[in-house]
Amino acid sequence: MARYPREEILEAFARYNAARDEASRTGDWSIWAAVFTEDARYVEHAYGEFHGRAAIEEWITSVMAPFPHMTFPQDWWALDEESGAVVFQCQNRLAHPTDPDGEPFQFPSWTRLVYGGGGLWREEEDVYNPLRDAPAVLKAWRAAGGRFETGEKVKMRHR
Repeated sequence: MARYPREEILEAFARYNAARDEASRTGDWSIWAAVFTEDARYVEHAYGEFHGRAAIEEWITSVMAPFPHMTFPQDWWALDEESGAVVFQCQNRLAHPTDPDGEPFQFPSWTRLVYGGGGLWREEEDVYNPLRDAPAVLKAWRAAGGRFETGEKVKMRHR
């Protein structure tokens, strides 16, 4: 039997998505970090492992600083009720910088979330290869007129 009701997990997933979208809109990624438990574990294959909401917030606000309005639209998601996990594929998307109707610049990633109760997530793991996928996307975005808001603040730990 599942530890949490399906409806509760799906409501938390909707809040996760809403917080992500609000963080993208405002550029304030602390909004998104607030959807994790105080003792959450976050595994980010390129940047390392983070323990606790405060560490997740410090990392996400720093890593998103150059492009705080990047969006992450989901292509699909699946729920494993038994484990309280949601898995999804999303795009790491930068809007076209000069043409509102232009094609966005993006690459895919996969995420596994594990629900921790109380509307919060206790684990997230992201799987992708930014060294393979991101350089060409960012180069094309910059060639189209995209500009970073800050320099890189966080270096990848795993290459």
